[in-house]
Amino acid sequence: MNQPLPFPQRSSAAPPATPALQGLPLLRLGFRPFYLGAALLACVSVPLWIAAFLGLVQLQLAIPPLLWHAHEMLFGFAVGVIVGFLLTAVKAWTGLPTPRGATLGALALLWLAARLAAFVAPYWMYAALDMLLLPVVALALLRVLVQARNKRNIPLISLLLAMAVANGVFHLSAMGVLQVPATSALYAELALVLMVISVIAGRVVPMFTKNVTPGLAMNIPRRFELSLLAVTAVALLLWVCSAPAALVAAASAAAAVMHAVRLALWKPWVTLRRPILWILHASYAWMPVGFALLAAAQLGWLPTSLAVHALAVGVVGGLIIGMLTRTARGHTGRPLQASRAEVLAYALVMAAAVLRVLVPAVHPQWYAGALHGAACLWAAAFAIYVVIYTPWLMRTRLDGKDG
Repeated sequence: MNQPLPFPQRSSAAPPATPALQGLPLLRLGFRPFYLGAALLACVSVPLWIAAFLGLVQLQLAIPPLLWHAHEMLFGFAVGVIVGFLLTAVKAWTGLPTPRGATLGALALLWLAARLAAFVAPYWMYAALDMLLLPVVALALLRVLVQARNKRNIPLISLLLAMAVANGVFHLSAMGVLQVPATSALYAELALVLMVISVIAGRVVPMFTKNVTPGLAMNIPRRFELSLLAVTAVALLLWVCSAPAALVAAASAAAAVMHAVRLALWKPWVTLRRPILWILHASYAWMPVGFALLAAAQLGWLPTSLAVHALAVGVVGGLIIGMLTRTARGHTGRPLQASRAEVLAYALVMAAAVLRVLVPAVHPQWYAGALHGAACLWAAAFAIYVVIYTPWLMRTRLDGKDG
């Protein structure tokens, strides 16, 4: 005779963890290990480079320290953040899982191994480890996007593969295999990072701004957006390919104007009371400044390095510190409101850009002091991030959800 099933009894024991929450929190989503690693690299490598530049330490490297510094900032720091962001974003865009657990840990260790190999391994091993990450991540993300039929974001994969090519050219140049200046590969990588930023910022910055400003209207024609991306790509391509200076200057000036118009259309003045948002607008403001300086450099008015660092420190560094905080807060279940320490980190990165770019432009004789000061401000900003976010990135979300 069948007996009725008893009602479930309450148990004092905690319910078992769901499968999604098993494993180390640090390896549950791509932003966790890569954001932490990139921030650590930012606050350690820049002071190390400045110490080498000032003759305070001797770096045992197979390539000139200047090339190592530029490479690590682009292919170590920026690529690490981009990989962490895309591993996280593609999951949100598609609803399908991206690498996590042991697979994510292997990717993070590959990134770290390349950073360390620059000091302790033969150059060919450093190059091999460094060149492997981007193609592997690109293929992993492409599989997810194809499975989800998410055609809109597949072009981002081509940018990752183009970055992998630029990285390969850099290493082959450094080893003497290709007779191409290593700086050209670095400029190409900066150009690709700026293109990724131009695409992603065009989606998220106006969306974030409208989400927190009830009734705010933004009418940004799609034709303008496509034209801006085209002009930006042409200007950067001409610069990387060392086209005639007048042509590069004209294209760069046009890009500067279009990015300034885009920023105005985003209405940045409505964000002044929201630091976690104004840092994105303030960083993007360096985009027209950087292109204007690039145009001036082509005319021989200023050193090209000022334009490069306006784009690298102001745009890339500023947007990265803004996105590192905003996305990490959101994906750890915390409110999207920056603390005073985080606001200080934002201000330090913006001040570092001013010291590195504008002070030498106005007073070239202050170059060494400005360089030293900018490095200290930059390192302090990312050290703040490491101190605040390391515990958060190594724990489960506050709301108990996966991610």
